Amino acid sequence: MGWHLRLLLSLLVVFAAEATTTMHMRDFIRAVESIEEANPGLQMLDVVKGLRKIAGIETDLTKRFLGELSDAHNLAADPSVISYVIKVIKHSLSQVGKEEGVVLTIDGSNVALAPMLLGLQAGLQSTIKGLYPLTLTDNLVASLLHHIKNEQSSIPFGTRGFWDNISFPKVYTHEDLPSLATDAIITGGMDGFILGSEAASSNVREQSLSDLLKSYYSHQPDATGLNASPRLISQNRRKNFKQLVSFSLMKSQVVQALTVRRNLNESERKRLDDVVNNGFDKFVHVYATCPSIKTRSQWGAAAYIGSPSFLPYPVYYLFIHHTYSPSRPCTTFDQCASDMRSMQQYHQQTNGWSDIGYNFVAGSDGNMYEGRGWDWVGAHAYGYNSISYGVCFIGDYTSTLPSTSAMNMVRYNFIDCAISRGDLASTYSLYGHRQADSTECPGNTLYREIQNWEHWDSYLP
Repeated sequence: MGWHLRLLLSLLVVFAAEATTTMHMRDFIRAVESIEEANPGLQMLDVVKGLRKIAGIETDLTKRFLGELSDAHNLAADPSVISYVIKVIKHSLSQVGKEEGVVLTIDGSNVALAPMLLGLQAGLQSTIKGLYPLTLTDNLVASLLHHIKNEQSSIPFGTRGFWDNISFPKVYTHEDLPSLATDAIITGGMDGFILGSEAASSNVREQSLSDLLKSYYSHQPDATGLNASPRLISQNRRKNFKQLVSFSLMKSQVVQALTVRRNLNESERKRLDDVVNNGFDKFVHVYATCPSIKTRSQWGAAAYIGSPSFLPYPVYYLFIHHTYSPSRPCTTFDQCASDMRSMQQYHQQTNGWSDIGYNFVAGSDGNMYEGRGWDWVGAHAYGYNSISYGVCFIGDYTSTLPSTSAMNMVRYNFIDCAISRGDLASTYSLYGHRQADSTECPGNTLYREIQNWEHWDSYLP
């Protein structure tokens, strides 16, 4: 083969790789694998530090807790891989609502890679004191300060976004007012905290980085959902985080960092306590009390047809449903999002409804899915839609039950979340759909099960 042809083929390979590489965790893991293959013999810590060096992730904070990057290896890699690593790790926010340095994972989470890698490195170096500031508290402090100064044009934390394409994500755009601690930053920080804690106390460090990331981010549950899944997977992020973190310590670090700030004027200082207390309580509520709830834009919902009616607060009735069709539980974000779009299309185009009928839908992938959500009247229990929430399990539960993890997510996490929000009354009554309509929903087996749940009521007024 002539050198002209070899050059052309190599250019085509590089072009094809660049054209098909997405902002998905699977592509980042492939990039890490190629770097590990080009740099044999390196430990996980060496690769993490080398990736940070490539992406230029070094600040006063990282120097304080992790030391200088001057001793990091210069990783050998294809130029296209280097370019991709820089783009996918280096975090930035644009004026037009674009967020970079974020990847989509198989569980539907949006993860900023920088705080994840920083937390992992802290654990690998046994720099436990650095876990909180490197992963979460420093970003929370920066975002709360920003919000105090820009209250009308920002939110304290948790700005969410959506991808241009769920299967091949490349552009991530915000759907809320901006914050410096976006949902992706916080999720990446939670993962960094979890993986760093594991690395500091177990044999995780004996693995390669790519193997650790694959085991954590690439697990696909079977038909039983998360029941038989390993503990250390991204779908168990919130459960693991709650077990490992000290919220009192985190809050004290946030308060301490904010009280030494000298660039607040008098009115801003008066707002400081309220913003910190309310903001931190909301942080715990969203990321520790509530389940992972995927927004309409995240699963690709079509627009509501017409104008919605709004529910009164608090709501006193909660109805449980199953889908019947699709009859199988969904165990991945892609599958559940597809089921949501199919149900919405059927409800809108065949039934002639304004939107998908349910307020929320539970998958067996560890996620809840926003249907009409907290505020809008649904179409799920005739005669009670305007005073109730409808929560549906994806799958036919005539003769089987949803996975234990899916049922616990609704029975405990979702209901606790709804009550603590003030949207569901603490004295709510729980019913099966068949108690309001002539239907077999939510399936005989599931209906028998929910009669054992707290607040189930045999009498429907």
